[in-house]
Amino acid sequence: MDRLYSIADWYDAESLLTHEERLVLGRLREFLETKAKPLVADYWERGEFPYEIAQPLIDLDLMEPAELTGGAGGRGSRPARGIYQGFRIFELARTDASIATFYTAQAGLFRTAIRVGASEEQSREWMPKVIDFTLKGVFSLTEPEHGSDIAGGLATTARREPGTDTWVLDGAKRWIGGAFTADVLAVFARDVADGQVKAFLVPREAPGVTLEKIHRKTALRMMQNAHITLDGVRVTEADRLHNVNSFKDVAAMLRAMRSDVAWIATGIQAGAFEAALKYVREREQFGRQLGSFQLVQEKLARMLGNLTSSLSLVVRLTEQQEKGIYRDQDSALAKMQTSLLMRETVALAREVVGGNGITLDTDVARFHADAEAVYSYEGTHEINALIVGRALTGQSAFTK
Repeated sequence: MDRLYSIADWYDAESLLTHEERLVLGRLREFLETKAKPLVADYWERGEFPYEIAQPLIDLDLMEPAELTGGAGGRGSRPARGIYQGFRIFELARTDASIATFYTAQAGLFRTAIRVGASEEQSREWMPKVIDFTLKGVFSLTEPEHGSDIAGGLATTARREPGTDTWVLDGAKRWIGGAFTADVLAVFARDVADGQVKAFLVPREAPGVTLEKIHRKTALRMMQNAHITLDGVRVTEADRLHNVNSFKDVAAMLRAMRSDVAWIATGIQAGAFEAALKYVREREQFGRQLGSFQLVQEKLARMLGNLTSSLSLVVRLTEQQEKGIYRDQDSALAKMQTSLLMRETVALAREVVGGNGITLDTDVARFHADAEAVYSYEGTHEINALIVGRALTGQSAFTK
């Protein structure tokens, strides 16, 4: 088959993937190019998600593909390699950040919540359903008044009724992407008895759960983010994630999820770079192709440098995690740096496309706007920098 990653020839990303992995990713790319990409500009402008691609995307069997795991439905003898999973995210984000966020809400955030937070018995029941999307869920941590300070500021409460297996949840969550189509919400709440964080799978349609769409966004417009209100919501002990008993357990999830966002930031750079490169090869000014001007070529080189640097970072991080090495500072550094480089890359793409770069027709404007959301979610630049700084100095600079 043709090379998938000619944009990264200097890095030779192709050599990292097996033939079978390339076939699966090629299948995904064909779907995205022919079915998804023609829709995204119109849906982005309307602030709606193209749900007609959701089930066909699920049907591609991408989370644990049979040909990579030795069995169907993620029940093979081996899991898909981390490097494949990273490039799956890269492919999705290279097309559209909202589509990548939509898919990783299940394949990354919710799956990680179950993988890290569920007991062995719970995992045996739930994980196969997560992999084949028969149990769809979202990660519900951020609150209206608490984002960066969520570790100490989590305000949603959980109270166990004395002598029963029932918990009562009260509070609110915000910016929860994918909540409107989820079966369950993985809600994190502070136990009023011991002050520690617990997690619960709350049915989306449970009494006391209210979802409101967040309007007037200027980034990730296709992604349907929800403001969730929990008013006396009753959940059984069986639906509590039994391995989540403090915020340290939540932090273990965030280590993995920041890695996914770093791959998204890298994929956005690829999409913006490719769109800009296509434009300058076709557009003429002053009787010459835009791509023939020195200043344009300098910006293209910087974009490719940022993309290649980011790819190097996320690949190395993924290789580390495949060995079982998960450290806060590693995933924080990757998310921080790839997002920083992404911001410059999409701005440079906007520059070389000129006035047409603020329209949706060239794709650059969409990447440029969506990058702002990715820059902030799963840990702002400042929060991730402080995590790295703490590891470097041994001193925490977080405010108390």
